[in-house]
Amino acid sequence: MFWAELAVVLIFILIGARLGGVGIAYAGASGVIVLGLLGCRVDPTTGIPWDVLGIIIAVISCVAALQACGGLDLLIMVSERMLRRSPRRITLLAPVVTFLMTVLCGTGHVAFATLPVIAEVAKEQRIRPSRPLSIAVVASQVAIAASPISAAMIAMASAVEPLGIGYLPLVGVSILICFIGCMAGALVASRLGCELEDDPVYQERMAAGLVATRGEGEYDIKPYARRSVLIFTVALVVVMAYAALSSGIGAMPMGRNAAIMTTMMLAALLMRFTCRMDLGEVSNQSTFRGGMSAALCILGVAWLGNTFVNSNLDLIEGAGRAAIQGHPWLLAVVLFLASALLYSQGATTATFMPVAAAMGVGGAVMAASFPAVTGLYLLPTYPTTVAAIEMDDTGSTRIGEYVFNHPFILPGITSVVVAVGLGFLICQLVF
Repeated sequence: MFWAELAVVLIFILIGARLGGVGIAYAGASGVIVLGLLGCRVDPTTGIPWDVLGIIIAVISCVAALQACGGLDLLIMVSERMLRRSPRRITLLAPVVTFLMTVLCGTGHVAFATLPVIAEVAKEQRIRPSRPLSIAVVASQVAIAASPISAAMIAMASAVEPLGIGYLPLVGVSILICFIGCMAGALVASRLGCELEDDPVYQERMAAGLVATRGEGEYDIKPYARRSVLIFTVALVVVMAYAALSSGIGAMPMGRNAAIMTTMMLAALLMRFTCRMDLGEVSNQSTFRGGMSAALCILGVAWLGNTFVNSNLDLIEGAGRAAIQGHPWLLAVVLFLASALLYSQGATTATFMPVAAAMGVGGAVMAASFPAVTGLYLLPTYPTTVAAIEMDDTGSTRIGEYVFNHPFILPGITSVVVAVGLGFLICQLVF
């Protein structure tokens, strides 16, 4: 039955990937029904990663509150000014912006707001927009493995903490290796494709009048935007401090995951009272819609994956233990391919890292392989990837004839390979 159940998982994941958006969630949940009919034990208490979902919902609600207060517009304005200060270095600066914003907010969806700015600055400098856009999207996804409040990081911390790896050291190492990996990816991206002026697609679109520039953006920053950013930043610091204390002391009033959820929602409440925010606007924000869509997708896909894994855990452990222990880098390959199918760093981490721990994989290997859960750009159908393609009216950011030959794949693979390789060097020394 193993192969039949695996076929069901792959078929419904492919159906979801073809549908896109929340269709991934619906297909995943439908696949759970088929697995149940095939004899798998369907248990939502163990199959659904509730802590991951709770953290996504809490963090996204706070980020949406930040956006409603104008704080996200303030961050975007600062980002645009930084990019325009050194426009010729846009391919190196763009991933820095999206990486930092994702680390701060715990979601790659904040990159949506910066992609139009990146495209405009590149066009103004006659730089092929696919270069900065591709690595900016990749950096926003890789940074999830470095964010202290991302669902993937929390799931990872829970998996390696019993193996003696603390939360803060894990965050510190992940930020270092993921950032260096993204910078390596930026160097690759800066060499991709012909120059913009020589691109026949760009020439055709220019001749048809389909390429336009808007100049520097104008921002209407709300009066309490800075205060909302301050509240959010303080909440982030409090979360990290509490997580570090809970790892070191142990006896704390609540667990780390509960502390993250409650602190984020407390920060949103403080914004309501100190920044004169209209609570009705929170659910209308783009970050809220995107984040809740991601949470729904995790609900369906992670439930599908966990139902299969939990029902075949002994077989998977027996087959994978010798292979991964003999070749530890195989864990990174599995995580990379799984993330491309599961469409979620959090779901991939929550599904596969406990299995790796059960197979006897060391904490250092797991931490080194962690950046590989970010291969969502492998298929050019992820929302930020699609957005980058749509926002580039020069046509330079486009999907190739063979689907996989798109501008995100080489910078993305480079970023992950460098991050994982560096992780294997550093984690063996640190952990």
